[in-house]
Amino acid sequence: MPPLRTALLQSSGRPGAVAENLKALDEAAARAAASGARLLVAPELFLTGYAIGDAVPELAEPADGPGARAVAEIAVRHGLAVLYGYPERDGERIFNASQLIGPDGASLANYRKTHLFGCFEQEWFTPGEQTVVQADLDGLRIGLLICYDVEFPENVRAHALAGTDLLLVPTAQMHPFQFVAESVIPVRAFESQMYVAYVNRTGPEGEFEFVGLSCLAGPDGTVRTRAGRGEELVIGEVDPEFLAASRAANPYLNDRRPGLYGSLA
Repeated sequence: MPPLRTALLQSSGRPGAVAENLKALDEAAARAAASGARLLVAPELFLTGYAIGDAVPELAEPADGPGARAVAEIAVRHGLAVLYGYPERDGERIFNASQLIGPDGASLANYRKTHLFGCFEQEWFTPGEQTVVQADLDGLRIGLLICYDVEFPENVRAHALAGTDLLLVPTAQMHPFQFVAESVIPVRAFESQMYVAYVNRTGPEGEFEFVGLSCLAGPDGTVRTRAGRGEELVIGEVDPEFLAASRAANPYLNDRRPGLYGSLA
């Protein structure tokens, strides 16, 4: 099975300007496809922007809303899967969500952030209740989390036990927490034996300052590709053969003793 070439779009787009953000996503998809990528990952709440405050209810839409249809057209036009973040409306509730659209335009998975960070998210969003959401793409099992979720090792380990090969983490990581991108993400990839694509916003946005540093970390704990602090599209490869060899050599998952951990829950 060939490696899955994966493109990480580090950008904050234009907060509140959905059409502009879709245009930026389309341009990034064209560049990613030209590089041979089969998957493009955009940051948390990329469709609308993160620091949108009172506009959250107005900009939120269903999982099959106009934004999803526009992203599906982008995916089909460029022949690659696209993961994007957006505020999802479900009745009276609004979720901080991400959706994976396949190269054929079909929705492969929709995930609702389970661990909300800070006053802004806790005011406007309802926490999701499903920890492990997965889809299959080009022979790999893809898992979804969002930003703060990945900082809880239990979440990532749950994905490892469910067979996730590549964990996609659209994020809005802000100053002064850049150590998460620099140190935590490679450790998560190593301790749970998977690839982790951590894709951040960048620059000032409202009261926030996003730090960039998006990365693709491998199961050996090394970073395969890393963005800087500005707008950037970086490409990395998820190698199934290397993943299998790493899992065979690393005993973490086999050496677990779940009976000792009951008190953690």
